[in-house]
Amino acid sequence: MKKNRLNIIASISLALLLIPLIAMQFTDEVNWSISDFMVAAVLFIGTGYAIDLVFRKVKATQMRVLLSIAILAMLLLVWAELAVGIFGTPFAGH
Repeated sequence: MKKNRLNIIASISLALLLIPLIAMQFTDEVNWSISDFMVAAVLFIGTGYAIDLVFRKVKATQMRVLLSIAILAMLLLVWAELAVGIFGTPFAGH
């Protein structure tokens, strides 16, 4: 069962990474390097594992949902910072 969950997380992460890869074939607007793909993979897989951990360890449904939303919000904030530097940190290259 655990291996199945890990395979699902990896498959979803791979599917999400295929979106910019396919887009790069059709437009010059998307220009990712290998390091961009590696960072995105770490973010997606890390988020998936964190949500899986919440669902395995937390029994209360409402708490599961709240923690999952918080994890997804953190993913979106990190993604936005890396993409356009909304906070202006050195992490985004400013």
